[in-house]
Amino acid sequence: MTTADPVVPHSSRSAVLRVAAVVNETADACSLVFDVPEDLRERFAYQPGQFLTLRIPSERTGSVARCYSLASSPHTDVQPKVTVKRTIDGYASNWVCDNVKAGDEIEVLPPSGVFTPKDLDEDLLLFAAGSGVTPVMSILKSALARGSGRIVLVYANRDPESVIFADELRELTDKNPQRLVVVHWLETLQGLPTADGLAALCTPYTGFRAFMCGPKAFMDRVHDALAQLEVPRNRTHAEVFNSLSGDPFAAGAPVEVSEEDAADAATVEVELDGETHSMQWPRRQTLVDIMLAKGLDVPYSCQEGECGSCACTVLEGKVEMDNSEILDPEDIEAGYILGCQAHPVTDHLKIQF
Repeated sequence: MTTADPVVPHSSRSAVLRVAAVVNETADACSLVFDVPEDLRERFAYQPGQFLTLRIPSERTGSVARCYSLASSPHTDVQPKVTVKRTIDGYASNWVCDNVKAGDEIEVLPPSGVFTPKDLDEDLLLFAAGSGVTPVMSILKSALARGSGRIVLVYANRDPESVIFADELRELTDKNPQRLVVVHWLETLQGLPTADGLAALCTPYTGFRAFMCGPKAFMDRVHDALAQLEVPRNRTHAEVFNSLSGDPFAAGAPVEVSEEDAADAATVEVELDGETHSMQWPRRQTLVDIMLAKGLDVPYSCQEGECGSCACTVLEGKVEMDNSEILDPEDIEAGYILGCQAHPVTDHLKIQF
């Protein structure tokens, strides 16, 4: 399968977008800039730090789904842009970098994710390693354009040639010397980042809200550094991506409910796209399951609690979740849940997407 094959959406949830440009960022990273037709603008409006899910052709399985963060800002960029970095044995990332060209069409799910600031006026302490800079860049540009706070970026890479967006970061720093500080940590000069080293760098910024994205080992060091500095856990936000094992582009399978489960079901009112839907919610089914069974266009990607696409808010009632690790404590306190992991506890609930 190649990008020359006709691309047809696999469900009403997805859309086919044309690649307007491919930007070579470094030797092993490229960005895809998308054209979004006028009739899809509302569906593809996004918040800083969110991501798109792309359907990548695969000779082995037909296709694989991968989540790529938006490096563009909704406040400064006309077209959305995702950035993809090659990884060892990374089928999808290598395929994108080797094959996609301007004019190609790719099936895409609308923007998702909860790795986004609620207040762009706050002082922000941003951590990134490698391609983890992608959502962080979206947040950084958005805060400079629409916020008023100070921004510090600590960006770790192997060497100067590995720094994605190097020129753009330099230009932004030159234009915003009073608000933006960029600190590069290069492995060839300083070794791998350490918790002590990161804590020493960040001591002047302990009152800032922290966002981090990168490999697990890097984010573990960042968490350790912030703990040393006694930064509250509810002021730190981490973005984690795992490869999706399911197919979020496929139409949902019918949900079978036994008479016993139906008799004990909760009732839920779900607000989605400005409309309210009332339905029964069997306790062994997830919210995403029952909404798909009703034919609703519910946002979701992985159905494994790993991506945040189905994040929504409990307005009334209580749920329990099978897996909620990607949600920050602050998000849970605010009522955020993952629809693909949620089961009703109370008899009556109100949920808002």
